[in-house]
Amino acid sequence: MRRTVSPFSLVVLGLGTFLLVLAPLFAWYVQPRAAVNPVDIDTTAVYTGRGSVFDLERVETVPDQKITVTQRVRGNVEESERSGNAVWDVTTSVDTDTSLPAADPHDALSFTPHRWVLDRRTTKPVHCCEATPRIEGEAYLKFPFDVQKRSYQWWDNTLRDTVVLRYRGTEKVRGYTGYRFTGAVPPTKTGTRLVPGTLVDQPDRPQVLAEEWYSNHGVELVVDQRTGRVIHARTGPRQTLRAPGGDKDAAVLLDAEKLAFTPATQQEAVRQAERDSGRLELVGETLPVGAAVAGCVFAALGGVLVARGRKVEEGPALSGKHRSALTD
Repeated sequence: MRRTVSPFSLVVLGLGTFLLVLAPLFAWYVQPRAAVNPVDIDTTAVYTGRGSVFDLERVETVPDQKITVTQRVRGNVEESERSGNAVWDVTTSVDTDTSLPAADPHDALSFTPHRWVLDRRTTKPVHCCEATPRIEGEAYLKFPFDVQKRSYQWWDNTLRDTVVLRYRGTEKVRGYTGYRFTGAVPPTKTGTRLVPGTLVDQPDRPQVLAEEWYSNHGVELVVDQRTGRVIHARTGPRQTLRAPGGDKDAAVLLDAEKLAFTPATQQEAVRQAERDSGRLELVGETLPVGAAVAGCVFAALGGVLVARGRKVEEGPALSGKHRSALTD
């Protein structure tokens, strides 16, 4: 008696071995290469709220105005491919109803263009490609992938410095759960500006190099854990002018306790977070686990089939006399 191995047994065993090899490749090779920041990004986030703004025509601060902040992020593909990083050009405009809709963004109450260059995998800022200002910290427009339950250094472009955002638990945005982070900015001098002396309570001086001060009533972000995408944001900026060496605000340029994502911005952010998070979960968890389980099953089944084989009975060997008789 002898055993033979069927082709089917070898196929089952080979499939199981292949899946066992494939499982760690999904987790250790494919998933890290899928978790990269895009170079062709083109998104717009809109914040709205009410507050006080300085009216240049009336030369005074006007309270209870509707304020709209529009932040557009566009990837510079050519610069990104050349540098190997993600090069994002960012514009931020602040408007009231009197400046919207604006044919030219420079007609806004405030218009700020800048460039952020970030490592595609870690999201850390990279200082190249004419990036300005020199952004620091761990996060700016988004958090790193795989967000942790800890504090992060968030870059505040108005402050031109980082702000500590502390983890405050989870929160749902349109039914989707994210990590919530909060922080605040105390009054801080950010620069100087040449203005008429009357603006800072010095009417006897035609022009004064006034001090620019900035604070924030509160920054609140809800972030997708896997992708680091911000799915909801709230901020409370306050920008003022003080006389040189002054210890109190003389003019309010902008003061809003709450500017938050519009419902449309929230919805789009959640949609993109669900899509990208689902892809990362697929290649980082679902496929590796599925491949490992299926591989174990097929490998075990194939091993049993190969070990058992198929018994075949061998006939008696023909003697030389019999063989010669058959050939005569």
